[in-house]
Amino acid sequence: MNQYPPIAEHGMVGDLQTAALVSCEGTVDWWCTPRFDAPSLFASLLDSERGGHCRLAAELPEGGMSVRQLYLSDTAILVTRFMAPGGVGEVADFMPPVESPVATDRHCLIRLIRVVRGSLPFAFACRPRFDYGRAAHTLTRPDDHRAVLSGPGTDLHVQTTDDIALHADGDDVTARFTLSAGQIAAVVLTSTAGGAAAPAPPSLQDAIGQLEHCRAFWLSWLRSCAYRGRWQDVVNRSAITLKLLTYAPSGAPVAAATMGLPEQIGGERNWDYRYTWIRDASLSVRALIDLGFKDEAYAFRRWLRDRIDAGGAAAGDPLQIMYRVDGDPVLTEEVLDHLEGYQGSRPVRAGNAAADQLQLDIYGEAADALIVGRDIGAIGGWKSLSGVLDWLSDHWDRPDEGIWETRGGRQNFTYSRLMTWVAFDRGIRAAIYSSRPADIERWTRARDAVYRQIVERGWHDKRQAFVQHFDTDVLDASLLLMPRVGFVSAHDPDWLSTLDAMDQDLVSDSLVYRYDPAASPDGLRGSEGTFNLCSFYYVEALARSGRLARARYAFDKMLTYANHVGLFAEEIGPSGEQLGNFPQAFTHLALVTAAMALDEELSREGADPGAADHLDHLHATVKGLVTRPGSRS
Repeated sequence: MNQYPPIAEHGMVGDLQTAALVSCEGTVDWWCTPRFDAPSLFASLLDSERGGHCRLAAELPEGGMSVRQLYLSDTAILVTRFMAPGGVGEVADFMPPVESPVATDRHCLIRLIRVVRGSLPFAFACRPRFDYGRAAHTLTRPDDHRAVLSGPGTDLHVQTTDDIALHADGDDVTARFTLSAGQIAAVVLTSTAGGAAAPAPPSLQDAIGQLEHCRAFWLSWLRSCAYRGRWQDVVNRSAITLKLLTYAPSGAPVAAATMGLPEQIGGERNWDYRYTWIRDASLSVRALIDLGFKDEAYAFRRWLRDRIDAGGAAAGDPLQIMYRVDGDPVLTEEVLDHLEGYQGSRPVRAGNAAADQLQLDIYGEAADALIVGRDIGAIGGWKSLSGVLDWLSDHWDRPDEGIWETRGGRQNFTYSRLMTWVAFDRGIRAAIYSSRPADIERWTRARDAVYRQIVERGWHDKRQAFVQHFDTDVLDASLLLMPRVGFVSAHDPDWLSTLDAMDQDLVSDSLVYRYDPAASPDGLRGSEGTFNLCSFYYVEALARSGRLARARYAFDKMLTYANHVGLFAEEIGPSGEQLGNFPQAFTHLALVTAAMALDEELSREGADPGAADHLDHLHATVKGLVTRPGSRS
């Protein structure tokens, strides 16, 4: 087994309450249960020795086999194929969706093995390490096809069909077996609360039936998708990814399935993203709404309203920036010193101290999610939102930590002001249209004051651009959202000048940096890669600004950075490698919005840019690289 496979060499499976990552080598090296933010059972992605894993793969001499991985089309069923001179086989990994809205401690990961040609030997090893590798476990073996590995508060049941006999290896279990063409076998991993009843022994027919049910579930869910554009496959994959990252019992999306994966190998920017950020979740839900998935929108609205009604943050603000998936606001950050981190990237953090930060932009994203078009939701929801806007009227004019959660001190971030403007704008429009009670005069004064502050203090005359905060000339890619939220026209000269400045400072071959930490210190050591969210927002901004050929070229290039099954992490490193937590909801929601913007603008043009248009743009791009020596490389 590769000690640390590249972050990108994974697919994700999930059941809408938790998720697991499976490497191209057939190893489950990340799984937290019973929900996304629970302690891990398998975490070899963060420590190959102490983290724990479950490997199931064909076993052949080095170099004697090729391996390929794919999803069954439009599903969350991951297939790893092993192709060797003596045979071809595959392992289908999936988690049956938990369709009940009630949280459960019982979760099932099924690994279905099939040989389609010749014969193949397989090796299986299940080596869980409970509580992030901090807790010991015991092994019980009722018979050759069942084993129970028990840790603190959790049991992992390992069950196999008749072709696979389990053997003890200390407190772990292993197996070796050979299948010939036409033979199918299964390994079923079921996590339960400690001492809970064991699952029924699996039959091959049951396992195959679960596979078909899982496939039917995802195909049925995708029928609600309203997108019928040019990038159907990649949009479908992003939609499924966003759905997999949503905790169904509460409707709360998590930012990513993992924690601790580095933004720079060996660096300290290793955060826990298994929580629900108000910002990320609001934007994710808006992307799903735009695709036609209304149920997800209604569920998140209820969750968000419940957070407001619960009484807000300890500092007295109506919301804190993130919560656990069940709404618990306590996310105490700890360093797991016993884990070496991905490729030695320490520290590994569980929990997130940024939960206590002030980030005023969240009120704009929340308002945009609660007010969808002209739908302002239930009466109780309006009461909650109007109360937030009343509070924001008195508290918007403050420095904060900003969207990127910098740990270098508060600033008057332009993006934070932009999104408070959005909060007031959406509230005023909704109150007028729906004739709801509101202090519209007060909200309007605040909205106009925010607007004046942005155009007077967020604009830098020398740079001819909107800048990161009021006391700097540094640019910030979060401001790519200015046209989308309606603050400026996409063709406004000041906006086009800002976009040109970003081209010079933040864009490297269509990849976009969030900001330059060397020019605007963020309180952390090291550097980071380009930020995929911003790269897709850049595509959207180009398209809306009439730079359509450039937008499509940038989008096509971005798609080349997806992994082999269409998933994106948070960032792209200097050699095109994926970095940061994986897969990242932020990235996939931005992909969706970029694809939809491109489709709309291409259709408005009446036809796709032709070959001549592409050649003209390519010539301009090459010329620009020669004449812009100050650009990043």
